Amino acid sequence: MNSVTQSDSNSERGSRPEAPEAQLFAPSLGADIGRGRLAGRRVLVVGAGQRSSVDNNVVGNGRAMSLLFAREGAQVACADKMLASARETAQAIEGAGGRAFAIEADVVAESEVIEMVRLAAAGLDGLDGVVINVGIGNGKSLSDLTAENWDEVMNVNLRGHMLVAKYAMGALQPGASIVFISSVASRSPMSRQPAYEASKAALIALCRAVALEGHPRGIRANVLSPGLMDTPMGREASAKRPNRAARALPFGRQGTGWEVAYPALFLMSHDASYVNALDLVVDGGLTNGVALG
Repeated sequence: MNSVTQSDSNSERGSRPEAPEAQLFAPSLGADIGRGRLAGRRVLVVGAGQRSSVDNNVVGNGRAMSLLFAREGAQVACADKMLASARETAQAIEGAGGRAFAIEADVVAESEVIEMVRLAAAGLDGLDGVVINVGIGNGKSLSDLTAENWDEVMNVNLRGHMLVAKYAMGALQPGASIVFISSVASRSPMSRQPAYEASKAALIALCRAVALEGHPRGIRANVLSPGLMDTPMGREASAKRPNRAARALPFGRQGTGWEVAYPALFLMSHDASYVNALDLVVDGGLTNGVALG
């Protein structure tokens, strides 16, 4: 059992209340123990920091994934455009006994992506996995959208993912895993942001192409598509659009960052050795009409 797992042993299932009817359990709250599912793995998490402008008391997807991977035995390179936030994530991992370091990188800049991958591979002595957790929206409907608005979203949400996958592919070891983070907005126009929705849909097609490219070396690529999540970015979106979460929701609540991290853990691990080119929806059933009024 690694030191990160030991340090979290006081946060076992009984330490926090569970609500089975709401599907709230220790993993949903980030309170479960590690089981060594990524022991010895070296993972780059792109977008490992998180926004803090709305609420510091909730964990984002990138930070939750980074912390969970380390808890499960991985060494983690925490990359983000916001270096201070990436450092906070890395420091939290090291404070729990794991190994991590921060890298500053903007995925829009090709040269920074190349350097990010080089630093991650050098610092970890190789790469066994990459998570690409970057994305922006602009809140603009079709009538308000300009060509520049469109390009800005596509540069981050699609081109940035392509660049990371392209340059990481050469550094990844056989048996490695790539996880893209999309959104259920890829399946529905309900956000009324066509640039965002189109970029997230195109990301799923990109993932399939990456999976095909990596297949001869045993490198898998999959997508996670979260629904309405209670994260800093989610709360920021809700502050701008109060009706965002004012609706019937699965189990009567939004998801947590940890509920994105655990499916990502599965896809990153050898437990998912025969799972490839999959779009795994993590929305509690929302897009299939499952919700509590």
